[in-house]
Amino acid sequence: MIPRFTRPDMTAIWETENKFRLWLDIEIAVCEAQAELGLIPAEVPAEIRRRATFTVARVDAIEVEVRHDVIAFLTCVNESLDDLGRYVHVGLTSSDIIDTGFALQLTQAADIMDASLDRLLAALKKQVNAHRHTLCIGRSHGIHAEPTTFGVKLAGHYAAFARAKKRLAAARADIATCALSGAVGTFAATDPRIEEIVAAKLGLVPEPVSTQIIPRDRHAMFFAVLAVIGSSIENLATEIRHLQRSELREAEEFFHAGQKGSSAMPHKRNPILTENMTGLARLIRASLTPALENVTLWHERDISHSSVERVIAPDCTQLTDFALDRLAGVVDKLIVYPDRMRENLDALGGLIFSQAALLALTAKGKSREDAYRLVQRHAMDVWEKRGEGDFRARLAADTAAGLTPADLDAIFDTSRYTKHADFIIDRALAA
Repeated sequence: MIPRFTRPDMTAIWETENKFRLWLDIEIAVCEAQAELGLIPAEVPAEIRRRATFTVARVDAIEVEVRHDVIAFLTCVNESLDDLGRYVHVGLTSSDIIDTGFALQLTQAADIMDASLDRLLAALKKQVNAHRHTLCIGRSHGIHAEPTTFGVKLAGHYAAFARAKKRLAAARADIATCALSGAVGTFAATDPRIEEIVAAKLGLVPEPVSTQIIPRDRHAMFFAVLAVIGSSIENLATEIRHLQRSELREAEEFFHAGQKGSSAMPHKRNPILTENMTGLARLIRASLTPALENVTLWHERDISHSSVERVIAPDCTQLTDFALDRLAGVVDKLIVYPDRMRENLDALGGLIFSQAALLALTAKGKSREDAYRLVQRHAMDVWEKRGEGDFRARLAADTAAGLTPADLDAIFDTSRYTKHADFIIDRALAA
């Protein structure tokens, strides 16, 4: 399922080796906390850190027999500790290690995705600034509406990913929790101060009420944020796909030397990368429903969430990061055609200035209803001629309109659509 070009740093987070390494770090941190509190000899943690080892193969072999991953891990580690093994995992339960380790994995993944968001934002900022005043047609319902600028268009996407960065930071903070409260979360066999010390060592915060597991509403929110990011990825990818359509050709993905678009048609330059991102966004969002369903567990805990998270956590984080990184590359190398944008803007014979004409007529004293009727009558005639008519000429010839040449110049002046572009863009970039 995971794209083969997924970056190795993200992939490594979900390797079994990293998971067990984090588990061992947690166990050692607990021993260090116990030593700080005078519960075990002061020299024990350093000796455990020096001697403790494991191999994934050995843990897997033990798990075949014991049918329990944490017990298999602890058994393997204890083989390297001999008598020191009695100080490991004291007062803890499996979920303490699994959930705290999972929190560390998710924060590691969040940091990588955050860096990918930065790359995408930088690429968008470059294009936004390059096309602040590049005039293009704005569309509503897919139909020509009024002019805007390509910079303003992209600034909207920049603002969306700036919000995504803030949401990801909040989700990371929410998921960065530590639970070392023991069976059913009562601290019956351990000291709550150990949890506080270990949390500080690991860059986490204690879970207020763990009930033996970290509550899954935190995880659901994390995956909800990734789902929204996926939708923002698809939104920009879909815009680029539309702009690359042969009928528009206003912008397109970079086409590499030697690249081929079709096995049958040598002329093809297809938006394959943004199409790929559209599909990946569906997979990213697909992780949200099971994450939401994981919130409901039996009493203090069950493990119905575990099998789900073993799939959605590595898949969703890797897919999101891959899509962000790929989108950053597409935006950075995006080919933009300003002349084609202008051609499309002029394609309807001036109809895109209909609101300006409406406002000019009302400013001269006509009622909105009368002005709308007059403008629409001329507009529909030009529309039905597929833009071959001249909207300005028709307005000029209509004595009932009473528009002077100066009025018409003002109506058909595109500067009104760009005069606030810098304000809009600067506000977006400041976010």
